[in-house]
Amino acid sequence: MSTQPTESDAVSALARHGVSVWLDDLSRELVRGGELASLLARGVVGVTSNPTIFASALAKGDAYDEQVAELVGQGADVEAVVTAITTTDVREACDVLRPVHDATDGVDGRVSLEVDPRLAHDTAGTIAQARSLWATVDRPNLMIKIPATVEGLPAITTVLAEGISVNVTLIFSLDRYRAVLNAWLDGLERAVEAGVDVSRIHSVASFFVSRVDATVDKRLDQVGTDEALALRGKAAVANARLAYQAFEEMLASTRWTDLTAAGAHPQRPLWASTGVKDPAYPDTKYVVDLVAPDTVNTMPGATLEATEDHAEVAGDTVRDTYTDAADTLDAVERLGIGYVDVVTALEKEGVQKFATSWDELLTTVQGAMDEQGARRAGDGQDR
Repeated sequence: MSTQPTESDAVSALARHGVSVWLDDLSRELVRGGELASLLARGVVGVTSNPTIFASALAKGDAYDEQVAELVGQGADVEAVVTAITTTDVREACDVLRPVHDATDGVDGRVSLEVDPRLAHDTAGTIAQARSLWATVDRPNLMIKIPATVEGLPAITTVLAEGISVNVTLIFSLDRYRAVLNAWLDGLERAVEAGVDVSRIHSVASFFVSRVDATVDKRLDQVGTDEALALRGKAAVANARLAYQAFEEMLASTRWTDLTAAGAHPQRPLWASTGVKDPAYPDTKYVVDLVAPDTVNTMPGATLEATEDHAEVAGDTVRDTYTDAADTLDAVERLGIGYVDVVTALEKEGVQKFATSWDELLTTVQGAMDEQGARRAGDGQDR
């Protein structure tokens, strides 16, 4: 006799302390096979996707063959096929998560869909595609992912002002995060001026974690001193905790007080890239070390399973740590590992990785289209 999956003690504890658990994965099989619905019973309350996730999903199995064949028959090009495939998956995931959205007044139950990463440095192109994706998916619990590049900031402001909910992605630096907060506040203020109902607008800011340690640790190893090695695995959490400090400062601002009066919701920090890359570290490190109210932790499947199995959630591990966090980053800087250099390299690398994944996605889909086209041609000859 099968039993209904239930929420783990760790996931329940995270929720009690203000952390929403989202899954960093999406595929047609996950949605249509019922696994996504079962994850809701385990306490998952949102989904994020990115080009890498879609490229991986498309490379496996035959779940997309029928839709690809139909689109090939309609004469669609590869860009149109990719858009149709990804928006279909996201729309169906939105429908699965709609009860969570409704029960939480739109705070959770969210599904994120990213604009074409090749537009990361194209403000106008990002705005146009954000509008198009929002209209195509046509679900209130959608979030459009826009990278936090310099060119992405005005796009974030513009689409928020139009009532589009946004997941700001690829944030690595504290200065850029503050710029993201400002872009978000600007967007909400413009929305209020335009008469848009800001209570319907939601946003998260995806602050990347493990990639910071992966880069800083490599440089600490090159320094090689005892002092340097003692700092391994500390920079990423310190960086994220200081981002939360900036979030708290925003909540105390007059601008936010005025927007609260208009019904606005805070832009929650979202901890992204929470899968541990160094096996020497606990596999729940970027979960238990970043527990704070009004946050989201988006986890790949392996991290979610580890969290459910053995994470020890003791309570808030972020507030009251700001002095130590700043000291950690200062100590790294004194060793000659420049903070600005690290975060600049990580943003450039992040944009490039997603663009590469997008190219892989296009190549995979084109291959599937060619196969369907050949099959159609063969069927025609058989007749």
